[in-house]
Amino acid sequence: MDATVKTILIIEDNLDNARIILRALQPYGYRLLHAPDGETGLVMAAEEKPDLILLDLGLPDLEGQTLAALLRRIPELAHVPLIAVTAWPPDTAAQMAKAYGCDGTISKPISPREFPAQIAAYLKPKGRE
Repeated sequence: MDATVKTILIIEDNLDNARIILRALQPYGYRLLHAPDGETGLVMAAEEKPDLILLDLGLPDLEGQTLAALLRRIPELAHVPLIAVTAWPPDTAAQMAKAYGCDGTISKPISPREFPAQIAAYLKPKGRE
């Protein structure tokens, strides 16, 4: 596989939300993976070692804080941007995401126009423009 292709793991239980995210990102050539729950997301993250993880904080099986902590314990994923994609009010979401160890938040519903640029910004190497 092409090493320049970025892999994005979407951990989202709502299939409509997952489809919107997948459709918004598909034209950009990312390798997109979808996990419908936290347990599956944890296994996929450990196996696939994505370049970015989009995490719904309201999953049915694993609470967002627990899943974020488990993902951060995997050494190969310690540097991977973990972004909370949530319907919580933006101020609350930002506080929660920071407390959970996430690198940022994107509010739902996502804006299909703005979303690809938001994702690209999180994939940029830190310290380089």
